[in-house]
Amino acid sequence: MLSLHTNAAALSTQNSLGGSQRALSTSMTRLGTGFRVNSAMDDAAGLQIATRLNAQSRGMAVAQRNTQNGISMLQTAEGALDEVSNIVLRMKDLATEAANGSSNASDKTAMDAEFDELGNELTNILSNTKFGGKALFAAGGTLTAAAVFQIGSDAAETFSFDASAKLTTLDGAITALKAGDITAAGNGTITLANTTLDAVGAMRSQLGAGANRLDHVYNNLSNMRTNADAAKGRIMDVDYATETSNMTTKQMLMQAGSAMLKQSNSMSGMVMSLLQ
Repeated sequence: MLSLHTNAAALSTQNSLGGSQRALSTSMTRLGTGFRVNSAMDDAAGLQIATRLNAQSRGMAVAQRNTQNGISMLQTAEGALDEVSNIVLRMKDLATEAANGSSNASDKTAMDAEFDELGNELTNILSNTKFGGKALFAAGGTLTAAAVFQIGSDAAETFSFDASAKLTTLDGAITALKAGDITAAGNGTITLANTTLDAVGAMRSQLGAGANRLDHVYNNLSNMRTNADAAKGRIMDVDYATETSNMTTKQMLMQAGSAMLKQSNSMSGMVMSLLQ
């Protein structure tokens, strides 16, 4: 129907042209930002899922740092106990040498002086070994109670490392060893040194087990984070090949729509030709 008041073809073309323009604007925005989802309007459900995945990924990234810091702390403690072990071995050597009948009083006095200084260094190591400024073995130190590591993105994902019982045993063994008198006849210092070495070994073993567990936690977090990031990328990231093709199509539709709008606007002129 030819009408001066209503140009149905022009209205339809304008509507189609407007849709093509909006689609072209969306494609250009996606190509410009690199994201398929730039607002909730683009994919409301996908944005919600991607937000959860992002929160999980970021939480796991922090947890990975936590595990590495935990490993470093436990390795610091284990390294200190390695030196404790070396000192106790030397104290045992002195006690063994002093117990020999060929050692005279002067020899034993000299050995006892070194023995006492080594005992003082044991106390120094246990008192001053720190990680991040906080003591590990001293009263109130990190390892005197259970140390809780946050190893995941959820509050419930924790690892409680408790070596306090073995540390108490070690403290007692060192105290007894320091009190030993290698100059006394028939002293039991050698036995005390062996007891201390056993306590050091038990403590180091638990520290190593804890560090190994944290290392496995790190590896698992790395795997989960990689897959979470990949899933988030599939939702949020734009496929440049597909979106470039979409943009080209919309540009062509815009050009075609503009040409047809010009043609449809000229249809009103046909009414005048009928009136001539």
